[in-house]
Amino acid sequence: MTTAPETSRRQRREAAASSNGKAADRKNGAGAKRSNRAKSEARLGWLIAGPAFFIMLAVTAYPIAQAIYDSMFSFRLTSPDDRSFVFLQNYMTILSDTEVFWSALGVTVLVTVVTVAVELVLGFALALVMHKALKRIRGPLRTAILVPYGIITVVSAFAWYYMFDINSGFVNNWFGWVPGIDSDLDWFANFGTAITVIMASEIWKTTPFIALLLLAGLAQVPDELVEAAKVDGASWRQQMTRVILPNMKAAIMVAVLFRALDAFRIFDNVFIMTNGAANTEVLSLLAYRTSIGRLEIGLGSAVSVILFICVLLICFIAIKFFKVDLASGTDAKGGK
Repeated sequence: MTTAPETSRRQRREAAASSNGKAADRKNGAGAKRSNRAKSEARLGWLIAGPAFFIMLAVTAYPIAQAIYDSMFSFRLTSPDDRSFVFLQNYMTILSDTEVFWSALGVTVLVTVVTVAVELVLGFALALVMHKALKRIRGPLRTAILVPYGIITVVSAFAWYYMFDINSGFVNNWFGWVPGIDSDLDWFANFGTAITVIMASEIWKTTPFIALLLLAGLAQVPDELVEAAKVDGASWRQQMTRVILPNMKAAIMVAVLFRALDAFRIFDNVFIMTNGAANTEVLSLLAYRTSIGRLEIGLGSAVSVILFICVLLICFIAIKFFKVDLASGTDAKGGK
């Protein structure tokens, strides 16, 4: 015969088990609802972006496949009938050419790293200025900052070339008081000054693009988090490193990735200012000179394929480094 205390304990256990079961049912139901909602959102996303994705794939797949195919042959346009299959010989020839290929790859990496790093710092500063500006001047200020990005790259490159040219440029006359600059300085005669002008023109032209992307990231940071950090006594640096920047991780990744891909394929500035002279040749210019200049389609296609592989490698490194899930706006660990 059970006593009253035992009956009371048994009833409490049964009530607790029933409560846990109901909670589990509610959780499973919510999970099912979230799962169905996620599936419907994914289906809607494919309906909206799917046609553009398949069109882009169809447009880009053929040129890439054609380049890979041509890179397997020894083929010159001057003798189209003299075409022989060499498999990977073109790649071996390119990769073993230290003086040309590896030099061009080094210059390309240098331009990419320096320009993206400087643009990220300057772009973030400009984004803060645009974000904090008064409403009545916010529009004109953003327009003025974005003007360089609206200029065609070729026009921008010519403008910078004529600024620093020893015959038509005004930089030597205006800044003759700066040590190392005089009227006889030929900026495009040696590697150091030539690559500095090339990178400066690239930074001036594309910094507004990064600023625009980072401005969108700043707009996504909840004001409540910043205000809470201020109330807790966080300094400006702590607000940046612990509140603002972590919540801008996705925007920073997109900005760095887009600009790194664009900078790695730099062509116009180098072609117009130096045409590869003074050891400033980059991979895109090497592919152009090989395919169009010397009409060696096989070697030129191999350079283009290597450039494409490098671009894919940059994408892989950026995604692995930032660990951001762009679809959900969170990092790979599930945090904001």
